[in-house]
Amino acid sequence: MFDERLDKLSEECGVFGIYAPGKDIAQLIYFGLFALQHRGQESAGIAVTNGYGIQVHKDMGLVTEVFNQDILSRLKGFQGIGHVRYSTGGASLALNAQPLVCNYAQGNIALAHNGNLTNAKELKEKLANQGSVFQSTIDTELIINLIASYGQNPIEESLMKCMIDIKGSYALVIMTEDKLIGVRDPYGNRPLCIGKIDKKGYVLASESCALDTVGAQFLRDVEPGEIVVINERGLTSQRILPKGERAVCVFEYIYFARPDSDIDGINVNIARKNMGIELAKEHPLDVDVVIPVPDSGTASAIGYAQQSGINFAQGLLKNRYAGRTFINPEQDVREIAVKLKLSPLKQEIFGKRVAIVDDSIVRGTTSKKLVEIFRKQGAKEVHLLISSPPVIEPCYYGIDTSERGQLIAAQKSLEEIREYIGADSLHYLSLEGLLKALDKERGFCLACLTGDYPIPIPSPEDLGKHILEYPRKKEGA
Repeated sequence: MFDERLDKLSEECGVFGIYAPGKDIAQLIYFGLFALQHRGQESAGIAVTNGYGIQVHKDMGLVTEVFNQDILSRLKGFQGIGHVRYSTGGASLALNAQPLVCNYAQGNIALAHNGNLTNAKELKEKLANQGSVFQSTIDTELIINLIASYGQNPIEESLMKCMIDIKGSYALVIMTEDKLIGVRDPYGNRPLCIGKIDKKGYVLASESCALDTVGAQFLRDVEPGEIVVINERGLTSQRILPKGERAVCVFEYIYFARPDSDIDGINVNIARKNMGIELAKEHPLDVDVVIPVPDSGTASAIGYAQQSGINFAQGLLKNRYAGRTFINPEQDVREIAVKLKLSPLKQEIFGKRVAIVDDSIVRGTTSKKLVEIFRKQGAKEVHLLISSPPVIEPCYYGIDTSERGQLIAAQKSLEEIREYIGADSLHYLSLEGLLKALDKERGFCLACLTGDYPIPIPSPEDLGKHILEYPRKKEGA
């Protein structure tokens, strides 16, 4: 079976929220989610309010598949939130689509979440014993249940108590009938930023590219451990948890985020170009042409070519209409699946010594097929350059990585990986080179590259378990 997602790290989701009196906010949320589509392609949803009740529409599929003009015209409100999802914690089912909407002691609430709770099992057992019921298998529902359990308090106080209980990675957008709220975990592992739209409007988004799309002006990133509340009085902020050491996911810069986004003061495109520059300094090659694997390898390939003085060429064309996944057990169809996604330009490859630049290797299957394609197109030599260090450990913070046993760099030496993928040479960017490219020595989560987890991870018996099943009593209990 070929599923390209298995050979790339995949972001769990993207969140978007807007408070804009007088605006057609459903259409704006649609555009915001479209800008964040790269963060999740399994489901999409929008919840809005006009101050009385909350309307929601969500389903499986891309933003353009879930919504049309007729549906958007029925979602009336001055504020709303949206979500695009790729499942890591919880199955790929319609019942797990977000935002989640419920009614509790303080009224109606909608919530969308990006990240992963590392104490989800413990929290679910606790809530179930207190009488909570669950309709999904996602840890987002635990957060909304916790908020409801503190329902005697105003929403801000409930959130403060909730943040003490939950552990892990999270960026939340929350909406009541009169407030829009953004929350970021104390490590800032998941990105969340704030924008200004018109005189009284504000926007919250996973990435700044979504602000640009809807015409909002970037103000700042939500700080780690911060709660921002937006209503008719404007924007207020509060923090109850001590500010820990910032640990934003480094793969936002390597692969996940759109290149036109800024995250915590770092431009993604510049960071990737710098990775290519450092890669050229560490691993100079005697080749004829540098070719990127689009799109996340493009900026690094440009940096490598500029630093080395080697010709840059777009030797692979990405078919943007090939679909999200292509699954078929037959070997010949698996090979066609890669070609549907990436088409080689023979004129740039034939008879040349080629350096391919990609952002990462997870299992190695896609890299292997790409090398095979280049050789079939008549490449004289095929060298593979990776603009990040080897991925050697799984992620438990909302990124879909394979189990450690399926991570090729955790199982094989550099030479064994090179031999498996069939390249003439294989070179990774060093950890030191990566941090130099980001122009910071600290402030990143590097767990999948080093095994040093900044946020406590689940117990050994729970590692690798994502779907949250209902707690079951032991026999005789």
